Amino acid sequence: MSHALPMFPLNTVLFPGMSVPLRVFEDRYRALVHHLLRVEDPTERVFGSVGIREGYEVGEHGAQWLFRVGCRVKMTEVEARPDGTFELVAVGLDRIELERLDTSGAYPVGQVTPLVEHEVEVPDWVAASARATYDAYCGALLDIDREPPATDLPRDPTYLSWALAALAPLSLAERQALLEAEDTTDRLQMVTAVLRGEMRTMQVLPSLPATEIARTRWSPN
Repeated sequence: MSHALPMFPLNTVLFPGMSVPLRVFEDRYRALVHHLLRVEDPTERVFGSVGIREGYEVGEHGAQWLFRVGCRVKMTEVEARPDGTFELVAVGLDRIELERLDTSGAYPVGQVTPLVEHEVEVPDWVAASARATYDAYCGALLDIDREPPATDLPRDPTYLSWALAALAPLSLAERQALLEAEDTTDRLQMVTAVLRGEMRTMQVLPSLPATEIARTRWSPN
């Protein structure tokens, strides 16, 4: 069933388990943070985020064209600044589909529907291939004097798929495609293909740096 959820569209795509720092300075999103702080239970300080397909996070034009599939997000840390802005950390919880967005209030509110992950048995070779490809990618980064992100990959295939999605060098469209993947097997195979493609590019153009890794953290919490 659909329900109302405060919304914070971003110029990126968040994944379940992905931790992201946010600087909040625009009035409508400051109002959203004030709303969350009035929620007594910190575990219920939740909002939604969808990627901005075209447009801006801030300014009078705002988010002009949004992706429909996004992520439910929990505010885990918040620091109020003397100038009224906020520094916060949020972590993705699960996927949602945005049905409509109401921007008439103090902050955007979306009517959203939860997207349930399809339960499938992930073949062992799919997860092993994804893990090995990521290890090879990190090795390729070291070969060109680039430091790979320090992380311990989870063993659970679903958590692994989200962790690799957050760590892989992806375009916005690729990130969105991974978020919309119907099941873990598809997602692992897609991110494996992206990493292999990146390594092929690095071999052809060894003097050029690899695509910038997403500056994010990943947490199963």
